[in-house]
Amino acid sequence: MYAPERQAAISAVISAEGRAGVAELAERFDVTTETIRRDLDALERAGLIRRVHGGAVAPDRGSVVERPVLQRNDVARSAKSRIAQAALPFVPADSASALLLDAGTSVGALAELLLDWRGPQPEDALPVITHSVTVAALLARSASIDLHVLGGRVRRVTDAAVGPTTLEQISRLRPDVAVLGTNGISAAAGLTTPDEAEAAVKAAMVRAARRVIVLADSSKLEEETLVVFAGLADIDVLVTDAEPPAALARALADADVDVVIA
Repeated sequence: MYAPERQAAISAVISAEGRAGVAELAERFDVTTETIRRDLDALERAGLIRRVHGGAVAPDRGSVVERPVLQRNDVARSAKSRIAQAALPFVPADSASALLLDAGTSVGALAELLLDWRGPQPEDALPVITHSVTVAALLARSASIDLHVLGGRVRRVTDAAVGPTTLEQISRLRPDVAVLGTNGISAAAGLTTPDEAEAAVKAAMVRAARRVIVLADSSKLEEETLVVFAGLADIDVLVTDAEPPAALARALADADVDVVIA
């Protein structure tokens, strides 16, 4: 395979999968890692990929890039559905415990399943608190959900309330379980998201909850975006759809995080 053909194929792989490592590409195309690095340098100069430590990502995967929630609804839909199903056992079984829900499409998939939540008693209603306009609109349809909506400035990209009002309200809460999404989770940085205001809300949720469950499809594994909102040791469970890469798996084990593969 000539270099231009290989580079076109590498670009197609990164475009389809979002990222790729140097060693992985070298094995796939049966060339040396030095050859792959030269290919990646050429592709980056052409604006087709962006180099990161150990490999490359698609050019729209920068640390502050964040697609609107409506554009993300169909991304990894099957994986998010499996993740939501695997997260259901962590939802309180009765109305004696409160659930705090973050914004995001993976958490939104779990919220859809909560429409079928039923407690042991017919009159039971699960207390659910959220800052997500999307999640609130969905759960408002269910008589089995005791819905509480946090106020604040609504950030259009995620349809989530952020800012001082939101943070002050969360500071007065002590929910039993918080379920959060993340834009990236890595061994080096922990959990990250592109926006500072969104990160502050996520961090407040982590501090408030007795137990923290994070939902992240495999595209988020070993990804890093701009703002850190929690360390790995701050979370209790990661629910994802693929085995984490070796470095991240070791870091999660060292932090005593339970990993559930959907």
